[in-house]
Amino acid sequence: MKKDIILSGVGGQGILSIATVIGKAALKEGLYMKQAEVHGMSQRGGDVQSNLRISDQPIASDLIPSGKCDLIISLEPMEGLRYLPYLSEEGWLVTNETPFINIPNYPKPESVAEEIGKLPHKIVLNVDTVAKEVGSSRVANIVLLGATIPFLGIAYEKIQDSVREIFERKGEAIVEMNLKALAAGKEIAERLM
Repeated sequence: MKKDIILSGVGGQGILSIATVIGKAALKEGLYMKQAEVHGMSQRGGDVQSNLRISDQPIASDLIPSGKCDLIISLEPMEGLRYLPYLSEEGWLVTNETPFINIPNYPKPESVAEEIGKLPHKIVLNVDTVAKEVGSSRVANIVLLGATIPFLGIAYEKIQDSVREIFERKGEAIVEMNLKALAAGKEIAERLM
């Protein structure tokens, strides 16, 4: 088993929380894991990208070669498109459909959606709307994480346990809301596949 994952978005969206949950769950599963440093501007609004590699065999490098990525997880649709050269032919893009327009020359959102629509393997969902339905816009990243469950190759229970561990210091209500967000994203992905 080997999964090469690129996580992308903009600072403040929770990309690192997604990487942390997946990494913890991979270790619980007895897998090897390497994560590259975050590239880009980590303050709110700057682009953020990270490589996450998990495998049942030792991993030599934390960087994913072009054309070898199994999964791009993106909280911002244009940022997801930016890393398409890394995606393998069988790879999947799981992305939020809502743009975070943080630059003056951001392309028309319809153009971004059209480019994503051309991909053969994609899950596109409005994580912001789903998060609000779950109870808070702050769990949008966990909704997106839930939508990646079918592609991770890690037991759902291990992901749930990792979510519990990461958020337990914030109280049981926050843990439960994040678990609900995770389940909502998973359900949407299973419906769209």
